[in-house]
Amino acid sequence: MRELLVKNGFVYDPLNNIDGEKLDIAIRDGKIVEKTSNPKILDASGMVVMPGGVDIHSHIVGAKVNSGRLLRPEDHSKDVEYKTPVTRSGVGYSIPSTFTTGYRYSRMGWTTVMDAAMAPLKAKHTHEELNDTPMLDKGSYPLLGSNWFILEYLRAKEYDECAAYIAWIMRATKGYAVKLVNPGGLEAWGFGRNVRDIDDPVPNFDITPREIVQGLCRVNRMLNLPHTIHVHANNLGKPGNYVTALETMKCVEGQAGDGKPVLHLTHCQFSSFGGRDWRTFRSAAEEISEYVNTHNHVTLDLGQIIFTDTTTMTADGPFQFILYQLTGNKWVNCDVETETGSGIVPFHYKRKSFVHATQWAIGLELALKTKDPWKIFLTTDHPNAGPFTAYPKIIAWLMSRKARDAVIDRISKRARRRTVLDEIDREYTLSDIAVTTRVGQARSLGLNRKGHLGVGADADIAIYDINPQKEDLPANPGRIEKAFKNAAYTLKDGEIVVRDGKIVKAVDGRTFWVNVKTTPSSIEIEPELQKVFEEYYTVKYENYLVNEDYCKNSDPIVIKPKI
Repeated sequence: MRELLVKNGFVYDPLNNIDGEKLDIAIRDGKIVEKTSNPKILDASGMVVMPGGVDIHSHIVGAKVNSGRLLRPEDHSKDVEYKTPVTRSGVGYSIPSTFTTGYRYSRMGWTTVMDAAMAPLKAKHTHEELNDTPMLDKGSYPLLGSNWFILEYLRAKEYDECAAYIAWIMRATKGYAVKLVNPGGLEAWGFGRNVRDIDDPVPNFDITPREIVQGLCRVNRMLNLPHTIHVHANNLGKPGNYVTALETMKCVEGQAGDGKPVLHLTHCQFSSFGGRDWRTFRSAAEEISEYVNTHNHVTLDLGQIIFTDTTTMTADGPFQFILYQLTGNKWVNCDVETETGSGIVPFHYKRKSFVHATQWAIGLELALKTKDPWKIFLTTDHPNAGPFTAYPKIIAWLMSRKARDAVIDRISKRARRRTVLDEIDREYTLSDIAVTTRVGQARSLGLNRKGHLGVGADADIAIYDINPQKEDLPANPGRIEKAFKNAAYTLKDGEIVVRDGKIVKAVDGRTFWVNVKTTPSSIEIEPELQKVFEEYYTVKYENYLVNEDYCKNSDPIVIKPKI
């Protein structure tokens, strides 16, 4: 029996209404318990204690990420992770190698990370890299917004069959949530096209993005999946696209009968652009946040821009082709048979660029103008808007107007005129930070054992060397950034894995996936699936499946559907 008592810390646990109280946290065998009998003591006096960080959207593993690593040797040579007696060596600034990814998240106090996009055909590769990523519990979202089976089922309004297929694909790929990227647009990309808006029919399928979003939202609720549909909206990265984002959120209003979220709009900064073209480009964060403030059926994550060199990568192949044309940078673009497509383009966000500076302000405006932090979560869409290692810097921007003003003074003056960030006085509290980086994301994912410090929760804990009673944090943003960059302690399943920002114990995490216990209709679709595999796929049906023993520390979440 392993027991530990975290004593005297200032605890921030919003799910249990604890806001900076000095409390002890008791741990036994990796779980938080009411009390212990003979524990070891970890003295957290004068420090902030939070649940381990949770990242709802990050591109950390899989074929696309690995292609990005191959495309960018210069990204590796400038940032090396040296071997220690505990850790392995690695490389990568914006696209770190698997071991490096786990170490760097853990140093910041993050313990659970969800990979944001898995091509089902490449699921085995994805799980190989998940297995290779230490320190973290994790999972991945299969890409389904342009999948042939789904388009055909939704066109025919065969929702039961679509539900049975999604239940099958979650088991077949060991996936976690339904991911839509540019719904229908990736199928159009196979013919050198895109969709113009959510009512533009997909070539050869006579179905619109609106119908795809509505249909998959309906099916997601039928299956009772733990996370809502996870949507990368159409027209991402284009001036005026906030209209598409609003229409995407509005189109599922009727499915929110119980008041719970039914749609998560990811990296919303990239979908909050106003203006008719790049000359009239402006922030539309106010329009998006006004809608979210008055509706409870959607959640967002930021995709916050960092002024740095990074690597953009997304399953939105047509967008990446446009970005390649705009920049002239090297690129990779790849279709994955009848399922999805992707693109990778190196990119550098610059303070003096009018567009880039406006994007930077949009993300922070979204976070600060959305009144409820339970509705909007901190991400960088790693590595698209910047590497995840910038989270401490973003936390400082959210908590300190002084930190924001220091950047505003250095950005494009034209961008300042097209945004309202310098008019916003709001500063996040430590409790707000705990919501937007931990409990809000865990709740959205349906991971009830994560993101809080109540009895029965996984003992994933982050301890930061800042004293909220003695320090004026908004006045000292450098202290905020320093503390969150290197946790004083990170605990994974009750074991100390980080001390003073250094990995002291390397551990393996779990792989979460959704095991949907379906109705007998799932049996009926398998002969059809096998036939289509024979006709269209380059792999055999049986080779497509990911067996559970393929996942290190497999942790299936068993779901009973409503159908």
